[in-house]
Amino acid sequence: MSSDNAHWLQHGLSEFELALDGWVPGDAPAGLGQAMRYGVLDGGKRLRPLLVRASAEAVHGHAEAAMRAAVAVELIHAYSLIHDDMPCMDNDVLRRGRATVHVRYGEAGAMLAGDAMQALAFEVLTPDPGVVPVGLQASLCALLARAAGHAGMAGGQAIDLASIGMPLVEAQLRDMHRRKTGALLQASVLMGAATGAVSAAGRAALSDYGAALGLAFQIVDDILDVTQASEKLGKTAGKDMDANKPTYVTVLGIASARAQANALLEQALAALARAQLGDTRRLAWLAGMVVDRDC
Repeated sequence: MSSDNAHWLQHGLSEFELALDGWVPGDAPAGLGQAMRYGVLDGGKRLRPLLVRASAEAVHGHAEAAMRAAVAVELIHAYSLIHDDMPCMDNDVLRRGRATVHVRYGEAGAMLAGDAMQALAFEVLTPDPGVVPVGLQASLCALLARAAGHAGMAGGQAIDLASIGMPLVEAQLRDMHRRKTGALLQASVLMGAATGAVSAAGRAALSDYGAALGLAFQIVDDILDVTQASEKLGKTAGKDMDANKPTYVTVLGIASARAQANALLEQALAALARAQLGDTRRLAWLAGMVVDRDC
């Protein structure tokens, strides 16, 4: 990592964590605030907020709107992890190197924490019109809602649960992951872009970048699930295979899955070139980081 990228990353994460800490209430009733803060603070790659920031910077976007979008997308991501880890879904006990929210606060506490974080995401996106223009608020809410709902993340999780023990071809697996993981990553890029001025062609290119990046992220996740230890990943390694879930490794094998991830990286970088924006260095660097990561 270059010193320039390291400085950008450190500065961006420091600002983001401060904003997130300020917006997630600790005093919500009956321990709800504690469960919410446990589920979203002090952990995670923060890739989605970084994508919002990098995309907003590339289009010289509205800084306050971009920060709110970054917080909102991370709240949606964190709520989805809380619910996915519960016994009724993936039944996992380890997340980000510590006990999952339902282990720490009980199943009802985890369910409510996730529900409250989902609502809070849209509250963060809709401040007084003098803070963020109403039209921009509506655009950001629409992008996030579509990515998180039946056509995106929730729909992908439904396919995932329905596919346990079933053989899937690569096209079916791609569709599942495009929804479950890719939609929110793609939305992060588009939400950042929505905060500034960008042509229709530029938005389409950024959408293609986000789609390629989102799928590459999941493919690398599938590879790491069978090549890294739980201590490295911060979550239970090998769980998808143990649960008899189809993954890119089970469908294509490790070598072909890795080749697919590298090809998607090239697609993402080519899309950035088509976008013809002033400075896409951070977006290019984040794409490389996604594919080359080891946890």
